[in-house]
Amino acid sequence: MHRNILRAAAITAAAALALSGCAPSGVGGDDATVEVTVWHYWDGTNADTFDAMVDQYNASQDGVVIKTSNVPNADFLTKLRAAASSSTLPDVAIGDLVWVPQINEIGTLANLALPGDVLSDINPALTAFGTIDGKQVSVPVSANNLGYIYNKTLYSEAGLDPETPPTTWEELKADGATILAKTGKPAYELFTQAGDNGEGLTWNFQVNLWQSGGDFLTADNSAAAFNTDAGKEALGYWVDLIDSGLSKVGAWGELGKSEVASATDGSWMVGIWAPDPPFDFGTSTAPYPESGTPATNLGGEQAMVFDNSPETTKAASDFLAWFLKPEQVLSWSEATGMLPVTNSVATSDEYLSWVDENQPRLRPYVEQMADAHARPNTPLYPAISLAFAQQIEKALTGDVSIDDALANAEKAVNDVIAKG
Repeated sequence: MHRNILRAAAITAAAALALSGCAPSGVGGDDATVEVTVWHYWDGTNADTFDAMVDQYNASQDGVVIKTSNVPNADFLTKLRAAASSSTLPDVAIGDLVWVPQINEIGTLANLALPGDVLSDINPALTAFGTIDGKQVSVPVSANNLGYIYNKTLYSEAGLDPETPPTTWEELKADGATILAKTGKPAYELFTQAGDNGEGLTWNFQVNLWQSGGDFLTADNSAAAFNTDAGKEALGYWVDLIDSGLSKVGAWGELGKSEVASATDGSWMVGIWAPDPPFDFGTSTAPYPESGTPATNLGGEQAMVFDNSPETTKAASDFLAWFLKPEQVLSWSEATGMLPVTNSVATSDEYLSWVDENQPRLRPYVEQMADAHARPNTPLYPAISLAFAQQIEKALTGDVSIDDALANAEKAVNDVIAKG
């Protein structure tokens, strides 16, 4: 329903602009018109939906024209740095959540003065991530998180109820032993290789660390905080899964090949797999230890406004305030399959009814937004993530003990922080 409304709005907006003689650039006779440039890396449905919403906004008022440009993900930060050096930064940059601290160093980000009712409705982990030095330098425009995805066919072949996935680590290991014995296939895929950036391993491990009651860095991001009993419990869980044959060391991607029964993976997989599933798959919230607490890891995109001028800063902030109102968040979430960033939409009967009718496998991901954490908002995070993963990988391959891996990772992370 909302997707059709959005398309109609886009057509109406384009027609209104044409009839008014207002060029898309905002140039055309009205000197008071403020032009706001927006860079993002979306393509396909996401880009089309965003552009339609921009057209809708442009048609709703005559003081501001929003112009969008697609910049490929791989080139985004490089082009931002080049634009900063030539004083041609866009007014708004929409990029990966973990980029916010780096982009904050590329150019001066505005302190976003969004209405209190808009900010208070956003998932608090997401607004907290966008707070740097007391300034609200970013707000989320999309969200995703990690949950449990499993192969119902393999569950059935093992004699397990495919409609009752594990909710705890202990249940996962018990189900896993049955799956391994009955099918000969590992039960659970772990991200075991650091690779060239480490983030796959780190991003997944943090879920289990938080579930055990631990933290990745100290509150001020000044030191590693994972070499604790909680860290040992989380890493011990991974090593035990490998030692018992329930998981194996190797390249990520075995779940999609039906070579393993389950994995912790992102909400985006529902949209990728639903049209043509590789197997009959189910989803659930991420299993956590019986003695621990539910937790997951947040991802998604955040919008940042460069403080280019008072006029563009205000106009961009007004646009984002509009974009984050319930009607727009609902339409955006339904059209793209991204998770709502606001609590009012995520818990609304209208959105949940849409999920249950159209994408029921999204429901666990929506529910666990209340237990979601965001990664540390420090510009050193990419280097920290790689340093951590490179040391933890050695425990997963059996080259060092759990204690040594955590101690070595702590030293490596603290060295990155000390060097800045």
